[in-house]
Amino acid sequence: MKGSLSGKAVSCPVCGAPAMSAFFEMAEVPVFCNVLCSSRQQALQVPQGRIALAFCERCGFIANLAFDPEKVKYSPQYENALHFSPRFQQYAESLSRRLIDRYDLRGKTVIEIACGDGAFLRRLCQLGNNRGIGFDPSYEPGRAGQRSDDAVEIIRDYYSERYGDRPADLICCRHALEHIPAPLDFLRMVRRSLDPARTPVLYFEVPNMLYTLRDLGIWDIIYEHCCYFVPESLATCFKSAGFEVLEVREDYGGQFVALEATSGEETPRSAVPSASWKPLAKAVRHFAEEYKRKVEHWRSRLEAMKSEGQRAVVWGSGSKGVTFLNVLKEGNPIEYIVDINPRKQGQFVAGTGQEIVPPEFLPEYRPDFIILMNPIYREEIERQAQDLGIKAKILVA
Repeated sequence: MKGSLSGKAVSCPVCGAPAMSAFFEMAEVPVFCNVLCSSRQQALQVPQGRIALAFCERCGFIANLAFDPEKVKYSPQYENALHFSPRFQQYAESLSRRLIDRYDLRGKTVIEIACGDGAFLRRLCQLGNNRGIGFDPSYEPGRAGQRSDDAVEIIRDYYSERYGDRPADLICCRHALEHIPAPLDFLRMVRRSLDPARTPVLYFEVPNMLYTLRDLGIWDIIYEHCCYFVPESLATCFKSAGFEVLEVREDYGGQFVALEATSGEETPRSAVPSASWKPLAKAVRHFAEEYKRKVEHWRSRLEAMKSEGQRAVVWGSGSKGVTFLNVLKEGNPIEYIVDINPRKQGQFVAGTGQEIVPPEFLPEYRPDFIILMNPIYREEIERQAQDLGIKAKILVA
């Protein structure tokens, strides 16, 4: 089955293969999982979109053929900061030190594309005495109690060639490339923006589609992500854009793909060699069936909780939690979702309207189950629940 929306084959935007193979669809999901909704009514009326995933058998790239970029406009109401988690802080700290030590980023200039609230950029600057320039249209000064920092400038705009007069020693971009419908064009733009007299290092990080397929992390499929990468397809994209890939690896429990590169020679897309994709192609072929099986498992489990009068909360109101609640919204007995991010507390889940509450809400509510959206945070959440005197059973979605 060739990927198309109108009967016409769609070529791969990464390697140029003439047709992608459609394999999975989702109807009417929230356009944004991470937008803040101040009322239940607003949450229930968020814009919706459709997902139609297709697979490139040459390079492993996966795209949402139904993605409409006109639906996706980022603003200060967008909130996806993860650094309130000690586990994620540990990861970001380790990554910062690794980049600084490996590339001698001391007294240098760092650019971060899609920097969010600037937390990671600030840490890179603090640890290496660096100067930082961030770009993000959703940035809101003073968010989450941030202090002014003379070493960091954040520009409320998308990064483009017009900012090429700001040379850097490191350009990083974490969890943004998957939101860009033409990733190769974007990387070529970044390549053109570089000062020919300097050779900066690039660090890019994206969700790992292998984790979604291999470990059935199905709640990671969201409308905002129009692109899905595995290590090889990400490397292919960078090589085709004119970068030399220094390293590409799975990180954060296999959930992320991390890539480090520097400027090199552009590789013609037609020269990208075919690879053996048998394991990946097999996972793609069976994904719709496995997805349905996992959803039905959770639907049955929630129905059993409801019939037995048991209370459950979801922990984590990021994209995984929002997707879980939207996919299972019919007859779902869950009233609340927990998040440690204070900016999200008191807001409501896009598409389904559950209130987002702090962990301190749980002793009064006394849930029987806590449904954990990301297993990497299990130890952290178990410890918080224990400190609050919560005896709920923890389930991993």
